[in-house]
Amino acid sequence: MNQTIPYLPGLSPVEGKQLCARFDGGRLSSDGGVLLFSGIEKRLGIADALAACLDDARDQASTTHTYADMIRARLFAIGCGYEDCDDLDGLRFDPAFKLACGRLCETGNDLMSQPTLSRLENAPSWRQLARMGLNMIDLFCASFKAVPARIVLDIDDTFDAVHGGQQLALFNAHYDNYCFQPMHIFEAATGKPVLSLLRPGKVPSGLEAARILRHVIARIRQTWPRVAITVRGDGHYGRPQVMDLLEDQGCGYIFGLAGNNRLSKIGQPWCEDVGLRRALAGKDKLRRFFQTGYQAKSWSRMRKVIARVEATAKGTDIRFVVTNLGGTAKVLYTRLYCARGRMENMIKDHKLYTRSDRTSCHRWQANQFRLFLHTGAYWLLHQLRQAAPRKSLLRKATFETLRRTLLKIAVRIEELKSRVRIALPSAYPYQKILVATAGRIAAQGP
Repeated sequence: MNQTIPYLPGLSPVEGKQLCARFDGGRLSSDGGVLLFSGIEKRLGIADALAACLDDARDQASTTHTYADMIRARLFAIGCGYEDCDDLDGLRFDPAFKLACGRLCETGNDLMSQPTLSRLENAPSWRQLARMGLNMIDLFCASFKAVPARIVLDIDDTFDAVHGGQQLALFNAHYDNYCFQPMHIFEAATGKPVLSLLRPGKVPSGLEAARILRHVIARIRQTWPRVAITVRGDGHYGRPQVMDLLEDQGCGYIFGLAGNNRLSKIGQPWCEDVGLRRALAGKDKLRRFFQTGYQAKSWSRMRKVIARVEATAKGTDIRFVVTNLGGTAKVLYTRLYCARGRMENMIKDHKLYTRSDRTSCHRWQANQFRLFLHTGAYWLLHQLRQAAPRKSLLRKATFETLRRTLLKIAVRIEELKSRVRIALPSAYPYQKILVATAGRIAAQGP
């Protein structure tokens, strides 16, 4: 018998309504976490900020999905691991996604399909994309509850392989592949994204990097006029145009600096000294730091250059950094410049958890819009991570629980002493030790 009964017959109506028992499970979802994204996005307003830059020329009487609704659904899908528009063909019926987008699970309209989202991705012009970039910077500033006294901007680019004849794709000899080389800017202390821009697959020039930083700094200071800004970057960002701009804007900077014959000559005595000290001390590795004034031919002025000299059994190695910040060479290099390594991890997170390298459209405008969508999804993941309990808070709660438990045991021992007629000479020392231990825990903390 191949006939299937969709529901169980024979149930009595309830208040005039037919009652059915089905075995198909109804509409189920395995993406309940998308509801958390809904609250975060509503607070940040990412979808509305991006949609405000688009001119909706569609017939509103025939429009089912607004641009904000489409962007919101796309952000949630990327945040849940569905990085392609094709995934929405199945997710448009998902009850959790519908509820997160403000629609009822069963009776609400289904979400948009892949063709609708593809038309959205190809809708923005370069001017509208520029406004979106500025709005992303405004979103970064609005995410702070109080105006910070100082921010550190980490700037770097990354490899994004292309597959086909896509606009802005270039062959990069370093990666031995055709690629984009998008530029990312993050705030170092909080890990918040500031801006992500699609670029051709080549190292940015000094003029290009200076132009981008000029717009970023101007937009930030439009909101925070008195904030102190420091910019960190690798050696190919330490260009004369970038340093001149930051000095004129009153910003600090610290960039890697490629070595040359003149710098090698300056550092040669230090290399010999460190190598000799290591040999005499019998150590595996020895480091020393020094700073000097240096002016390249393309520089408009003399600048502060610090160097790290390291000697091992294989020889000596020297690395240079240029900066306009005050402080000793060791502190600037180890605590400030080396901390730039966290930027690499943030870019990896951006690419790993949002699949931001899925820039597979032909037009560069569509790929840039996709990059903004992936950055918006990264905002959702970042805020969700910040809302999770910290290890330090859990450790503090554990110590507080231990302290209270010790005090309860001490009180219980005291109660037993008063109730039991037989003397307990060993109880009092234990009770005293427990109280003292609880006091030390409260004073020292975790």
